Amino acid sequence: MLDAILGLFNYWIAIGLMMTGLYIVIAHTNLVKKIIGLNIFQTSVFILYISMGKIQGGTAPILAEGTLIYSNPLPHVLILTAIVVGVATTALGLALIVRIYEAYGSAEEDEIVNKDRRA
Repeated sequence: MLDAILGLFNYWIAIGLMMTGLYIVIAHTNLVKKIIGLNIFQTSVFILYISMGKIQGGTAPILAEGTLIYSNPLPHVLILTAIVVGVATTALGLALIVRIYEAYGSAEEDEIVNKDRRA
């Protein structure tokens, strides 16, 4: 039983990070904290995909004698691409938050909405 739980350790970590990131996005009104929550959530998805792509005893897909089990490199390549897209998205989000802060004087969602309603 313990062996089965430890065998799924990566999945438990991914679920924990996913719930943490989702909670941060929902619970906080600060825009920077929301970006951090999205990054934590995104990292959990990376861990999940990489964990699914790993095959126990699998080797790199290079043809060699005596090798019967190969790991598929596609999930790892997709995650590498997703990391690059995630960094670019985070940079864009932070740049937008800087512009919002300059325009409204705050990065708190409630204050921004209140200022918009008054205007």
